[in-house]
Amino acid sequence: MSFRFLPDQPLSCVRMPAGQTVLLDPALRPGGSSIEVLEGIARVYCPCEETEGMTLAFLQPGDQLRTDRLCSEGVCVEALTPLCFRSETEACNDTGFDPVNEWTLQLLRIRHLGSAEQRLHALFGLLVRRLGRRCGPWCDLPFRLTHERIGELIGTTRVTTTRLISRIRQAQLLEAPAGEPRLRLAPSLVESAPLAAA
Repeated sequence: MSFRFLPDQPLSCVRMPAGQTVLLDPALRPGGSSIEVLEGIARVYCPCEETEGMTLAFLQPGDQLRTDRLCSEGVCVEALTPLCFRSETEACNDTGFDPVNEWTLQLLRIRHLGSAEQRLHALFGLLVRRLGRRCGPWCDLPFRLTHERIGELIGTTRVTTTRLISRIRQAQLLEAPAGEPRLRLAPSLVESAPLAAA
């Protein structure tokens, strides 16, 4: 894995292009601090070799990642779209909502669905509901994940993921516009997803 380290000193604006990753080392962050996403969408994952980059959460503007709740090896933050966050934020405790815990719970629920097809359907539904938006006859997801990453999220191989996505494309429920970093999904696919009411 390739990443850069986040500087020790608090920063009011860290900008990252899509595809870049930073490592948050909890030993270098003061207790009770967090980073807050200002713009863009990020993937939070574990840098440990044993977990091979396991996705823990996705963050969007307003979400905070508490740096005192990380494993000893820290976590990585990958920019899925151009990203801006600040690292000088004190963690908010007043809402009782932790976006990382919430995402981890939702991803765990998806992993326990019976078939890979159900898990993929539920993942697309969750991503669009939480990070996408409706644009005319389609729902747009402003980033793409590799088939290998989707396979990690739904507990299957890249080959199986590619086969399942091909079926969804053939049913004209998903488009990946050439030269664009986004996906377009049919609202009927999103609305019928398992766990959609959660």
